Amino acid sequence: MPIRLPKGAIKPRKAVLDMAPYSPPTGNRIEKMRLDFNENTVGCSPVVAQALRDAITEERLSVYPDYSRVKESLAAFFKVAPEELLLTNGTDEAIQVLINTYIDDGDEVILLRPSYAMYRFYAEVAGAKIVEIDYQPPDVEFPLAEILKAISVNTRAVLIANPNNPTGTSIGLEEIERILKKLRHGVVLIDEAYYEFFGTTALGLMREHPQLFISRTFSKVYGMAAMRMGCLFSHRANIQYLHKAQSPYSVNMLAALAAEAAIADPSWVAGYVAEALAAREMLRMGLEKLGVPHVNSSANFILGYFGERAVEVRDALREKAILVRDRSYEIPGGVRITVGTREQTRRLLEELERIW
Repeated sequence: MPIRLPKGAIKPRKAVLDMAPYSPPTGNRIEKMRLDFNENTVGCSPVVAQALRDAITEERLSVYPDYSRVKESLAAFFKVAPEELLLTNGTDEAIQVLINTYIDDGDEVILLRPSYAMYRFYAEVAGAKIVEIDYQPPDVEFPLAEILKAISVNTRAVLIANPNNPTGTSIGLEEIERILKKLRHGVVLIDEAYYEFFGTTALGLMREHPQLFISRTFSKVYGMAAMRMGCLFSHRANIQYLHKAQSPYSVNMLAALAAEAAIADPSWVAGYVAEALAAREMLRMGLEKLGVPHVNSSANFILGYFGERAVEVRDALREKAILVRDRSYEIPGGVRITVGTREQTRRLLEELERIW
């Protein structure tokens, strides 16, 4: 429905007027099997919850955040210098700050389609000229040749999720280096939201390629989506510029303390990853048994092709309190299914057998 301005109201910028609204279906999800947003499906480490309970005092909540200790802890964990790390309000703010720092109105930004919606969202807000490169179904392999061909003297940024959401497909370091060597006059973001399920990171390329930026999130494997906590890594000179474009207190202190507690419990994360990978294989085999085509995934979800019944399948599962994400509006027949535990996967497959 179009927005109707009252008489005398001021119109926003043209870039905002031209944007389509983004309204993710995040309501009424508690106490359901949440296989729709690639979150941790069992919750954060108990260590994190206890750290938050210990941290909340009347005095502490009245003081502006001090990030120095948290940055030292996270930098040591990620094996970077504190000056190479920016704390962000989720990956969303990492994308926003990167674009605010480097993209002017009319600058060319290369995105993949389909991919994480916030790349296009913030690029559109900035008034960028967006060039989209399509993943081609059914295999949806990374279109490296097409990206390299699209990079021109006008390209200011390339934004890539690795593994990609919603396809689950991934690329190696060799492909990333080829993009970096082609785009020396612009910035490259590698969003590693699903790194823990994939195991390959571009952090080792950061110092050799000063135009490279890498983001991580605590919303997925760490089970802290409600906290809105992320990190952006790059050369220390780049981080100094990013700080200039970022609000000084955009990350709340509880989110920062939760991240510090989360990295102090690596066995919990490793256990969840092992369980999710086992469940991913179970789901893959179950979809094969049902005759549902799907994409081989490097993340904690699988994209299945349910044809014209995609929405029907989503709705039927929702009636059983199982939430999955319909992506057929951008990939014909596509339904993205988050991988949780093996027990959750068994229940999902039982319901799919009845539906399918």
